[in-house]
Amino acid sequence: MFKDLVLKNRSYRRFDATHALTEDTLIQLIELARICPSAANLQPLRYYPVHKPEELEIVRENLKWAGYLRYWDGPSAQENPTGYILILCPHETSRFHHTDAGIAAQTMLLAAVEKGLGGCILASVERQKVSQELNLPPELDICLVIAIGKPAEKVEIDEVIDPDDVEYWRDGDDVHHVPKRSLEDIIIRPETE
Repeated sequence: MFKDLVLKNRSYRRFDATHALTEDTLIQLIELARICPSAANLQPLRYYPVHKPEELEIVRENLKWAGYLRYWDGPSAQENPTGYILILCPHETSRFHHTDAGIAAQTMLLAAVEKGLGGCILASVERQKVSQELNLPPELDICLVIAIGKPAEKVEIDEVIDPDDVEYWRDGDDVHHVPKRSLEDIIIRPETE
């Protein structure tokens, strides 16, 4: 059921580093992003699959993980993702390229879940450094980084209790908790007199 895919599609930040991904697996995810809707059908996005150890290290060293977990420096060597997909866009592009990137990222993550994998969308990346070290085309910018791997953590959805507190957190058993607003809190209805 589609709802099950959405529920399993959490922002995983710890993975089984022994579960290697192939370029073919990443290409299968990119193939689904390729056929996603694109504003004005411009299709400005490009994709760079990362699975080789030396490239994985370049990307990993230049990411910042989980802003709310101030005490955590990111996954350990045993918890690193074994693949990344860099979503790239031209310097000069439509104002909708971020929308296109979001649609592509979510599609790839849902497909990853279907394969028993998981991932995380990361926007906090040293873009210039990664671009230079991977020798990416200079006319393309890194829009988003998608970490992919076999999840090695439990993520639970909680109800938001305090509307001003939506920070995710980890409990004493290292379960990652993500507060979500209730359906009633997010639906806007017309005011009645």
